[in-house]
Amino acid sequence: MPENITSTESTALNSTLEPNATETTTAAAASSETTPTPVAEEQTKPVVAVAEEEPEYDADDFAKALENFDREQAAEKDAAQAMTSEESIVVGTVVKITEKYMVVDIGLKSEGMIPLEQVVDHTGAPKFNIGDAVEVVVEREEQEGGYLVSHEKALRHKVWDKLEEACNSKTPVKGIVLSRVKGGLTVDIGIKAFLPGSQVEIRPVRNLDGYIGQELEVRVIKLNKKRGNVVISRKEILEEEQNAKKDVTLQNLEEGAVFTGVVKNLTDYGAFVDMGGLDGLLHITDMSWGRLTHPRDLVNVGDEIQVKVLKFDKDKQRVSLGFKQLTPDPWLDAVERYPVGAQVRGRVLSVTDYGAFVELEQGIEGLVHVSEMTWSKRMKHPSKMVKPGDEVDTVILSVNPNDRRISLGMKQLQENPWEELEGKYPVGMEVEGRVRNLTDFGAFIEIEDGIDGLVHVSNLSWTKRIKHPSEVLKKGEKVKAVVLGVEPENRRLSLGIKQLQPDVWDTFFEQHRVGDVVKGKVLRTAQFGAFIELAEGVEGLCHVSEAIDESGRQVDLQVGDEHEFKIVKMSHDEKKVGLSIKAVGEEASRAEVESYKQTASKSSSNSSANSGSTTLGDLLKWKQSENE
Repeated sequence: MPENITSTESTALNSTLEPNATETTTAAAASSETTPTPVAEEQTKPVVAVAEEEPEYDADDFAKALENFDREQAAEKDAAQAMTSEESIVVGTVVKITEKYMVVDIGLKSEGMIPLEQVVDHTGAPKFNIGDAVEVVVEREEQEGGYLVSHEKALRHKVWDKLEEACNSKTPVKGIVLSRVKGGLTVDIGIKAFLPGSQVEIRPVRNLDGYIGQELEVRVIKLNKKRGNVVISRKEILEEEQNAKKDVTLQNLEEGAVFTGVVKNLTDYGAFVDMGGLDGLLHITDMSWGRLTHPRDLVNVGDEIQVKVLKFDKDKQRVSLGFKQLTPDPWLDAVERYPVGAQVRGRVLSVTDYGAFVELEQGIEGLVHVSEMTWSKRMKHPSKMVKPGDEVDTVILSVNPNDRRISLGMKQLQENPWEELEGKYPVGMEVEGRVRNLTDFGAFIEIEDGIDGLVHVSNLSWTKRIKHPSEVLKKGEKVKAVVLGVEPENRRLSLGIKQLQPDVWDTFFEQHRVGDVVKGKVLRTAQFGAFIELAEGVEGLCHVSEAIDESGRQVDLQVGDEHEFKIVKMSHDEKKVGLSIKAVGEEASRAEVESYKQTASKSSSNSSANSGSTTLGDLLKWKQSENE
């Protein structure tokens, strides 16, 4: 046997040689019939086991066998070549599944290999099992051995005519989405077709992964038999369906009509509702009689709702829809349903710096102002008392249906501590409390929980001129005070600290009268005069016209100077005292005249020469002699 023949070829040769061996055996049998063998020899010849030897062939037999082998090889090659060139469909049998291929028996001595991605579904599972028949087209013989075959081409040949007909007649076909590829989806419609992302829906789709595994009805829009490309569209079918529905909707569309629609999209300002081929805008203000923070608080995408047509622009085909208009406005009879003073329960919707909004029913909400939450003034923020979602009891304070406002109160359900305050703390009563806050105009003193009294800066001291309460008080300090006044309706309590001490003005007015000469020190000066300190906390005014000495000259009053002043005016209610230096000089002159008269009268009793009337010259001479 020649050395260049492979084992496969040897097997093929053996099978080729089998017919010649049969002919040789037949010839031998015929020869035995013509030349009989003696029976005696057959019976007497011992039976010996002879090892089977390979038959020997002569050169003619080998040449014939080799010629048959070459003929079979050429026939198989011609058959495979015919399959490849004609792309005829061959039915094979699945014999094995590997990681990359599905191996099938296609009737040739070598097996066919289908790329695995051609025979798996959208989950990656093979569509065929071992032993199943599968249709393929032989593409080429591989150098490593075997044939590369295509299941997709076989399907394409089978369905291509149907797809061309569907494309020409625009007949929809159904397919299963296999996978997502760049720019769109791969859909199995008998063969793999490309569905562009722009052709999936009427509006652009952001996430195409959700379509994998779904069955879609599509339309073939482009075919390329040479390349085997098929492009499909779902958008065309949806647009035709939408236009058909739109025509029906437009026939019945008018303002005031009620439609059932499906929520297609949500935005911050409203929802778009599909009314049947035509989208309408349901604005957030027309969704509820109450307040909504976002449309999703009422509806979600896919919800089927009833809406009312509010406006319809035929030219632009724009539709404004309403949902709340399907129910009566709850504010129409709000005054009757929510009388002032009624106690109602509601849910807190939101909390702000100035109060809390409470929903009494769908579309009706009221405001509990921060001042109506508690009788105490100590609450800094409404969130300290309520939070969104709380159920609270309130009292109706006022209803304004025109402005769609209801004022609510919470403190009215509690006992008002200010109503008993007047009897509990009568005017003149001494109380004790803690300084809670200091302001420019006074100090707030808490005398009990929730009850603060104000000590005005003017009621801190009788004697000191205080500019700020911090000069005499500290926050948190315990102090005593006197009740000066109570106003329950205004929630005011007036207190005084200086009233714990006697009023120096009262003492001064008790001890002095108009005409008294007092000694004082200049505290400060002004253009119109000077303020004189007469006692601690008591001041008087010496007008510039009264600051004249006995000789008629103007007295220069400097801060710190001490002078004698005569009280010329007193006002207890206004706590004012008028002073004069000029009046002191006049008083001194009268005193001198009286003193001269007394001296002259004594002298007249001793001398008759002085019995006449006293003259001004006599007085001057007498005063001069007194000074000497």
